[in-house]
Amino acid sequence: MGFKCGIVGLPNVGKSTLFNALTKTAAAEAANYPFCTIEPNVGRVSVPDNRLEALAALAGSKVILPTQLEFVDIAGLVKGASKGEGLGNQFLGNIREVDAIIHVVRCFENDDITHVEGGIDPLRDVDIIETELMLSDLESLEKRVTNLEKKTKGGDKEAKETLEMVKRVLAILEEGKPARETDVTEDEAKIFKQLQLITSKPVLYVCNVGEDEAATGNDFTTKMAERATSEGARYVVISAAIEAEIASLESDEEKAEFLESIGLKETGLTQTIREGYKLLDFITFFTVGPKEARAWTVKRLGTAPQAAGEIHTDFERGFICAETIAYQDYVDNKGEQGAKAAGKFRQEGRDYVVADGDVFHFRFNV
Repeated sequence: MGFKCGIVGLPNVGKSTLFNALTKTAAAEAANYPFCTIEPNVGRVSVPDNRLEALAALAGSKVILPTQLEFVDIAGLVKGASKGEGLGNQFLGNIREVDAIIHVVRCFENDDITHVEGGIDPLRDVDIIETELMLSDLESLEKRVTNLEKKTKGGDKEAKETLEMVKRVLAILEEGKPARETDVTEDEAKIFKQLQLITSKPVLYVCNVGEDEAATGNDFTTKMAERATSEGARYVVISAAIEAEIASLESDEEKAEFLESIGLKETGLTQTIREGYKLLDFITFFTVGPKEARAWTVKRLGTAPQAAGEIHTDFERGFICAETIAYQDYVDNKGEQGAKAAGKFRQEGRDYVVADGDVFHFRFNV
């Protein structure tokens, strides 16, 4: 499992340019006018992880399969989108299906690229988008109340629990706060998730700056950093224009030289993936053998059976044990046999909590 991120933002903030660069495609038409993205574009990229290469080399794996990150480029929203303005709310439904929201915010001045609001103000832009998403959630919940009330009167226990949650979230939204600020217990999390609210999703702000400010940021990105911190969100500062240039380079050596020449240590893609993983609290585990070395993703604090289920539901259903070697032990002892000889090979049961970098071989019976 990788994760699916919806890229949102006002028109002309650099969304499609960023999407094209991140996915190394020209699937999304980047143009200097609103709504150039008419259908949500989907692109997948491999998640870079040097550990996978090291494991594959030791195991002599013929195939290397990194985990995948999926980007969904959603058309630029405008003020009034929840009521059908611009391209309207036909795109809001696409956002409900993603795991997290990447909110691209324009943090650069350029007279040649128009701004739908007439000037550069990232905090205002964020408020516009957030307001439209909250209004969409409000409308979605309000439509459910009558039906849930009818079911509750008929003695439907599940409807009663859902209605109570809906009313709590409505109160939060009516205060002008996103749904993610609702206090939800662990037992209530499933009901809350089933509401499929856009503003319940975690947010990663991508501050799009000019090429000469990618390494340092600017006053706009400072304000966005403060905003993200206050919300418990995450942020990165990147230049979509630079990402486009990097995507056009052929070799890793060329990319490294280019990054060094402009004072950057890593690409925006790498930053986005890392911060996205932190945002969603994901970790990586591996399966390694002569046929393939593969990276998988599971939630932090996930158990061994849950990790097995990421490979196949049968693995989780018939879980017996997880033969486990920590990544560093695997590398330090030159592979599986060396780790076994050094006493670093473990058999873990159903309650084992997966550690980042674990190398697994699952035993199961169905």
